[in-house]
Amino acid sequence: MPIVEAGRSSWQMQNYEMAASVRLKDRFYPTLEGGYAFGKWDRDNSGYVGKGGFMRVGMDFNGLRKSAKGKSAFMVGVRLGTAFQQYDLTDLTEYSIEDLTLLSRHHHSCHRADVWGEVLIGCNVHIAGDFYMGWAGRLKFLMTRKQKGDTPLPTYIPGYGTWNETGWGVNYYISWRF
Repeated sequence: MPIVEAGRSSWQMQNYEMAASVRLKDRFYPTLEGGYAFGKWDRDNSGYVGKGGFMRVGMDFNGLRKSAKGKSAFMVGVRLGTAFQQYDLTDLTEYSIEDLTLLSRHHHSCHRADVWGEVLIGCNVHIAGDFYMGWAGRLKFLMTRKQKGDTPLPTYIPGYGTWNETGWGVNYYISWRF
């Protein structure tokens, strides 16, 4: 298997995300999150360009006892996420271990689907009226790790982050309750 050598001297990424949850008996919050991401990096004419959509579904549990108004929450939850993306890899420098030759490869219109699980902890604080603010810290576990054929793995997975078996992230949000 060839060793891929690439680095990031220029990294650009954009991620757009929406979430919806339903509060059931002030304790349970079934949640659906989805979005779209695209990004690119380049270094010495080598590059990665990728784009794709993602979805996460899960359940949050409110760890606070019911307050007088029952509006704020300390959340613990789980998610199952999936993403499908298309990406291009250009001018990758690969060294073949068998014959120590230097190869330059291009991989265009590569497609990949990934699945991961998340455990999260966060809070949802009532500010005024139907206005809320909060944050969530996420620990992510990638379930799809295998390379398909001779196509290198992508640098970024939409909704998950950079390609690692385990990752983490923090989301800050402002929300309005209907």
